[in-house]
Amino acid sequence: MESEWLSVGWKALVVRGTIAVVFGILAMVWPLETATALALLWGIWAVADGVGALAQAFWPGSESGSRWLLGAMGGLALVVGILAITSPQLTAVALTWILGIWLVARGVFELMAAAMSHVTMHRGLLALVGLLDLVLGLLFVLNPGKSVVGIAVLLGVIALAWGAVLVTVGLWVRHEEEGYVGPAGTGPHPTAL
Repeated sequence: MESEWLSVGWKALVVRGTIAVVFGILAMVWPLETATALALLWGIWAVADGVGALAQAFWPGSESGSRWLLGAMGGLALVVGILAITSPQLTAVALTWILGIWLVARGVFELMAAAMSHVTMHRGLLALVGLLDLVLGLLFVLNPGKSVVGIAVLLGVIALAWGAVLVTVGLWVRHEEEGYVGPAGTGPHPTAL
């Protein structure tokens, strides 16, 4: 499996890594713009999904029972998508608020599960995760604007790290290809490259 993944040319890995590094740096330098762009892209996807659902709802031969459901989902997706496109900053903040509510609920459920668990080690780890989710969720709900910026910066850090790994792997693959002489003289010779 590893050899199949690494059989991609080293240049492709380095290019992908470089793009990720550049994206990561831009996301960290302009976090609000990054969050706005992501909300805008999500809005475009929601509009496309809404159009697709509406087309499916009114497609000849569609089941009549599911038409109203597809129509409702498509209409909702269109409204939300258009709102995201026309107000991407508001959408980014709203999505962060929704994420915060989800994390709070998840944290509460994890804490309840930890309280009911019979395995001591499992209980402690689950309680720790539950508390982390609860605190993170509360931070998102209480500060959605700052949380949007934090998420964009975190995305930038992840992209930067991932890009650095890809560039390193690409250069490692290049190094391995240059030094590889296969059986019976097959494969590139170091001086041939």
